[in-house]
Amino acid sequence: MVLEKIKSHFGEAILETHSFRGDDTALVAREIISELAKFLKEDPELDFNILMDLTAVDYLKMEKPYRYEVVYHFFSLAKKHRVRIKVPLAEENPSVATLTSLWPIANWFEREVWDMFGIRFEGHPNLKRIMMYEEFVGHPLRKDYPVRKRQPLIGPKN
Repeated sequence: MVLEKIKSHFGEAILETHSFRGDDTALVAREIISELAKFLKEDPELDFNILMDLTAVDYLKMEKPYRYEVVYHFFSLAKKHRVRIKVPLAEENPSVATLTSLWPIANWFEREVWDMFGIRFEGHPNLKRIMMYEEFVGHPLRKDYPVRKRQPLIGPKN
């Protein structure tokens, strides 16, 4: 029901869908993520009131026409259903709109994805590192991050 509803509402901006063992997944164009998230939250039949998780995947050297996916997991307490939304991003411009105005928890999730993968969230109120220290160079969950890379030694600030 969820996938059919978003496909009928957003049409060709829904690039692909599948359902496996009760897990609904939609791959969507990055341009609609804000509008889609608002629709998921505010439509009374869907009522997705929880952003459970937000993460990313790096598909470097895999046969995909894009490098990254930002992956959102939404849940409805009232309806007891969930949906996974994936947004493909090109290597040249890994950015997508923030969802912090709809779900305040997105602030932390988006900062983690920025820190680990280097994906920007346009309009984020405070996009800075959350796990690594500010002077850290690079994004350690990218598949091309050098495993043995040496980072600058940072001492206590007086």
